[in-house]
Amino acid sequence: MAKSKYAIQATNIHKSFGKLEVLKGLDLKIHRGTIVALLGPNGAGKTTMVRILSTLLRPDKGAVSIEGYDVVKDAHSVRSIIGLTGQYAAVDEYLTGRENLRMMGRLYHLSKEDTLRRSEELLEQFDIVGAADRYAKTYSGGMRRRLDLAASLIATPPIIFLDEPTTGLDPRSRLAMWDIIQNLVTQGTTILLTTQHLEEADRLAEYIVVIDEGKVIAGGTADELKSKAGRERVQFTFERDSDLKKAEKIIDGKTLEVDKKLKGLSVSNDKGVARVRQLLEKFENEKVRVTGMSLSKPTLDDVFMKLTGRKATHKDSHDESSDKKEAQL
Repeated sequence: MAKSKYAIQATNIHKSFGKLEVLKGLDLKIHRGTIVALLGPNGAGKTTMVRILSTLLRPDKGAVSIEGYDVVKDAHSVRSIIGLTGQYAAVDEYLTGRENLRMMGRLYHLSKEDTLRRSEELLEQFDIVGAADRYAKTYSGGMRRRLDLAASLIATPPIIFLDEPTTGLDPRSRLAMWDIIQNLVTQGTTILLTTQHLEEADRLAEYIVVIDEGKVIAGGTADELKSKAGRERVQFTFERDSDLKKAEKIIDGKTLEVDKKLKGLSVSNDKGVARVRQLLEKFENEKVRVTGMSLSKPTLDDVFMKLTGRKATHKDSHDESSDKKEAQL
């Protein structure tokens, strides 16, 4: 079999559950050794797409290949080269961390020696050694997520699917998980990451595909997506209404937004610190009293508001994670 140009390639993927069409012709191409983020709100089709890529669902229409293997015709071959971490940690609570890893090694048909070796390596890599012999039900949410990801790596798969891997984690655990994911990419692993958070995609992904209602609506780097939502803005608040009026005259720009109730205004900032310094100097020269200042960059909601005209925090009526119509492969 000739080696495919892409590690992951999906073309014109459609998937419906009854009358509800979840994927509507989605295309995806991912080069080896890269991390691509599939970004979208709840119900956009992210989890459904991951389940198709990982052979858990059959597409109704379209073609999907993983390292040249068809996910329907060559499902067994696909499963031998992928790892999957779902939205919720899939660990056995009544086994220890070490036992969970050894169980996964045997399920992957690793030899006993390789299973023992990989289990110990992963316990060390994911900082679980101290809790290795505790039951998983005693683990914190962050530890469960680390154990879950470690289990998906027991057979050192070249391709990993991470479906919202930091859901429910506290900031410290989220940062730790990001470091782990980045280290995997430096080792040559290909990763498809689904997330609702632009910050996460910004930190981890080389390329971001934005989907909504089962279709790709945008793609690019984090900076390119942010540019679609608008520029960075600088906000000022003032001591008195008279200060606000003076500031309005000083700035007097098309991107100026004024909030008289809060005695504040904001303006787009495409020159960084230089622009902020310039405005502060003008305010000082005109004796305008500034009581507060902040900078803001486009958020996920800003991106979706720009692309779709609505925010990204809506809930879809279809719960992808609990759908009962999975294909029997």
